[in-house]
Amino acid sequence: MVSGTGQVSALSQVDIKPKTSGNIIYVNAKVGQEVKLGAILVSLDASDALKTVRDAESNLESSKLSLEKLLQPTDELTIMQADNALISAKESKQTAEENIVSAYESAYNAVAAAFLDLPTIISDLNNVLYSNNIAKSEISNTADYSNGNFLMGYFDFQDRDKYQPLLTKSENDYKAARAKYDINLEHYKSVNRLSEQAVLDSLLKETLETVKAMAQAAKSENIFLDTWADYRSKGNQTIFATVKTYQTNLSSYISKTNSHVSSLSNIQETIEDNRQSIVSADRTIAEKIISLAKLKEGADPLDVQAQQLSIKQKENAVLDAKIKLADYSVRAPFAGVLAIFTAKKGDVASSGSSLGTLITKQRIATISLNEVDVAKVKVGQKATITFDAIEDLSITGEVVEVDALGTTSQGVVSYNVKIAFDIQDDRVKPGMSVSVNIILSTKPDVLMVSSSAIKTKNGESYVEVLVNASPNGAPSGPEQKTIAVGDSNDTMTEIVSGLIEGDDVVIQTVSSASVSSAMQTGSQTNNRNAGGPAGGNFMMLR
Repeated sequence: MVSGTGQVSALSQVDIKPKTSGNIIYVNAKVGQEVKLGAILVSLDASDALKTVRDAESNLESSKLSLEKLLQPTDELTIMQADNALISAKESKQTAEENIVSAYESAYNAVAAAFLDLPTIISDLNNVLYSNNIAKSEISNTADYSNGNFLMGYFDFQDRDKYQPLLTKSENDYKAARAKYDINLEHYKSVNRLSEQAVLDSLLKETLETVKAMAQAAKSENIFLDTWADYRSKGNQTIFATVKTYQTNLSSYISKTNSHVSSLSNIQETIEDNRQSIVSADRTIAEKIISLAKLKEGADPLDVQAQQLSIKQKENAVLDAKIKLADYSVRAPFAGVLAIFTAKKGDVASSGSSLGTLITKQRIATISLNEVDVAKVKVGQKATITFDAIEDLSITGEVVEVDALGTTSQGVVSYNVKIAFDIQDDRVKPGMSVSVNIILSTKPDVLMVSSSAIKTKNGESYVEVLVNASPNGAPSGPEQKTIAVGDSNDTMTEIVSGLIEGDDVVIQTVSSASVSSAMQTGSQTNNRNAGGPAGGNFMMLR
C-alpha cells in the first residue's frame, strides 16, 4: 500500500468535435444540458456511408453463399456435364484423326492427278524452247534451229540485247522445273497410297514445289512468246501458226498447274489443321480428365481457403464501413454538462471543428508521491479516499493517471497521481483535502504478523516464538524461527513460510519491572492477539 495526501479537483473540459464532415440533420443538445456517456448530440447526413455499409454487407453475403456453394458436394448434373465434355473432346480427336486419314488419301489422289498432266507439260515446255518445230514449219528446207534461237533471230539486231533476258529466264525456269520433276517422278514411282504418312507428307510437299516450278516455267515461256508476237505485230509481220499453238498450250498448262497448286496446297493445309486439332484435343482431354476428377473429389482446400480469406476481407470491409458510419453521429465522450454548444440543424460541420464544450461532473483526487513510492503505482490500481472535512465519508477509487515527468523541489522529486472516484458525493467539493491509500496488491487468506516482530540476521528474517507451554497454558521462553516474508503494508507483513496459524509471536519485549504495565495486545488482521507472561508481549496466531 502506498499513501499520499492531496486535493479534490474536476476533470478537464473537452471540445465536442465530429470525426467527419457533413450536413447536420439532427441536434439533441443545448447549453447547460446534462448528458450521459455515449448520448447522441448531433447527427450528420450519412446517406453515402449507409450505402457503403449496405454494399459491403451484400458483398459479404455473396462471399458466404459462394463458400457454401463451394463446400456442397458436386451435383450429378455437373458431373454428367463434365463427363460429356470429356467424351466430346475424345470424339473431336477421333474426328481429327479420321480427317487426317482422309486428307492423306486425298493427298495421294491429288499427286496422282498432277502426274497425269506433268509429263505432257514438262515435255511441251522443252519443245517450246529446244525443238525446231517452228523453223521446220516456216522454212521450206529443213533447218536445225531451236525454237528459242530461231525466234530471237527475228528481232532486229539492235533489239536483241533487250529481249535476250526473256529467253534466258525461260530457259533457267525450265531447267529448274525439269530438275525438280525428275527427282519428284522417281519418288512418286516408289510411293503408294498405303505408304507412311511421313512419306506421303514428303511426296505432297515435293510435288507441290514441282508444280509451282512448272507453272513458273510455263509463265516465263508464255511471256517470251507473247513479247515476240507483239514485236511482230508492231512491225505488221505475221505470227507463225506454231507460235500461236504454243501460246494456246502454255495458257492451258498455266491453268492446269495453278489448279494443281491450289488443290495440293488445300490438302496440305487440311492435314496441318487436323494435326493441330489432334494436339488441341489432347490438351482438352487432359484438362477435362483433371476437371472431372476434381469435381468428384469435391472442393479444393486451397479454393476453400481463398474463399474464407475473401469472407474475412469482406467482414473487415463491413466493420470499416460501420465504423465510418458511426462517425456521422457525434456522441458525448463522457457524462457531463454542456458549457458551450453552437451546432444547429442545417449547418455544415467540418471534421475536427468544435461544436461545443463538455465539462465532466466526475471528481478526482490529485496526490503527490515521492520517486520511491510512485515506481510501485500503476494505472488501474484501486484506492481508498478519506476527507478531512467529511469524517464519516470514505470513497473507493482507481488510479487513472501517473505523471511521466516529476517536479523537483529542494532536491526532492515528486510525481502527481490522479485517482478517479468510483461514486460521486455532492458533499465533496473541488479543493478539499484528501488522504489516499493506493492498494498495490491484494491476497486472500494470508498469514500476517506485525512488522515490528520481524528481525534480520545474516540476511535471514526470523521471529521469536513462545514454545513449551505449561499445563496451565502459559508459554515458556521464546525461541527463534527463521521465516520467509512476502508483501507488507505499513504495519503488517505477509509470512510465506516458517510459521503456522496459532503460533505465539513476540512483538515487543519490556523490562520485568514494568511487566504488568507493559503487556500490550498486538494488532491483527483476521487473527486474534493474546497477552503473554511477564517478560514479553506477543501475538498469538489463530
